[in-house]
Amino acid sequence: MALLNFKKRDSGAAQTVNPQVEAFLQGYSIEVMPRTAEKVEDFRDLLPAGTRVYIAHIEGTPIEDMVATAKRLNDEGFPVMPHFPARIIKDEATLADWIARYQGEADVKQALMLAGGVAKPHGEFHSSMQLLETGLFDKAGFTNLHVAGHPEGNKDIDPDGSSKNVSEALQWKQKFSERTDASMALATQFAFEAKPIIAWANGLKDAGVDLPIHIGIAGPAKLQTLIKFAIACGVGPSLKVLQKRAMDVSKLLLPYEPTDVVAELAAYKAENPDFNITNVHFFPLGGIKTNATWAINNGGASAKPVNS
Repeated sequence: MALLNFKKRDSGAAQTVNPQVEAFLQGYSIEVMPRTAEKVEDFRDLLPAGTRVYIAHIEGTPIEDMVATAKRLNDEGFPVMPHFPARIIKDEATLADWIARYQGEADVKQALMLAGGVAKPHGEFHSSMQLLETGLFDKAGFTNLHVAGHPEGNKDIDPDGSSKNVSEALQWKQKFSERTDASMALATQFAFEAKPIIAWANGLKDAGVDLPIHIGIAGPAKLQTLIKFAIACGVGPSLKVLQKRAMDVSKLLLPYEPTDVVAELAAYKAENPDFNITNVHFFPLGGIKTNATWAINNGGASAKPVNS
């Protein structure tokens, strides 16, 4: 009931749209899972036309459920980008089968490659680079191939706390982007502080990595929920933004909203049009409807749903 009340209160509020935020949210994407997508009657009530919808593939989710969700979203008019987590894909034959199913049943032309949050690989793959090296996505004519980015590092990849392995992987992905016909981009983990994100993005460009960045932003959610996900996903120093908020009794029970971090990134983008963060990618940790409502209230024409 709290979620419904929050949505009702927000959707009825008259808000002034920040034009910089409106521009920054143009072409935003959002992530769903089969079980969360089932709760949405019609995505056209929530999302703008052409919104890219990523489908997260969690270990144990049957490929049939993933493909069915992709088909449903495609039928509603949304381009779909399913996750291909390397460590849960047994072998090249399995990868080829998944690609064929997605294309044949759901007209999928896009993919997000990532290692996947599994400690022990199910088979011969353990990194997104190995998936790309198979050549199967190029052979199938995929138009967009996205790979993971980590503004605050990744302790699974660099257990020593450095960014050595992550940086080397990005250089490899940059070189791969130069030899594939598909458009490539970095879809990042979420973070909560704009200044370190800006410094990271600029640092990539200085290092010769010029892939467009789709910056991960956590959607509105209860503070406790957000902290739980942030710790589980390995969010780094910007977690202190949430911890500081948790110490403020007046804010403890209020839902977190990404208004400040989005506004600061949007302002920087407005001042620096060549900034390599090109899109926002939402993780709807507090629910798809809640996230979409926030976007509608803050994004103006950029977030206007199809059915509106």
